[in-house]
Amino acid sequence: MAFTYSKTEKLKSKSTIDLLFSEGKSVSKYPLRLVFVENPSEEKELIKMGVSVSKKYFKHAVDRNYFKRVLRECYRLNKHILVDSIEKPYAFMFFYQSKERLTYQEINEKTIQLFQKFVENVK
Repeated sequence: MAFTYSKTEKLKSKSTIDLLFSEGKSVSKYPLRLVFVENPSEEKELIKMGVSVSKKYFKHAVDRNYFKRVLRECYRLNKHILVDSIEKPYAFMFFYQSKERLTYQEINEKTIQLFQKFVENVK
């Protein structure tokens, strides 16, 4: 499996994002949260992933962008946990929800725990 986060994997559809916020379920592992919904669109991709960091907690764009880069990297390296466990296409939104400034290693550990928690909930 390739450790990539290609353009086709990125969540960009406004209608899918609206569906995530209206009908999506979520799992959390502080300070991360994963909102997911089965993706009804007819696309080939098994996973569509978006990342978000709250402006409420990080006022400066440079800080938000740093954490978004870290979240994307953690997803890229650990997406095999998700891909191996799902058969249907899903859309995900990955949030960082804290004022705490965790290190990359801590965020990576929490990401692995969060993805495993998702796998348990789906089965």
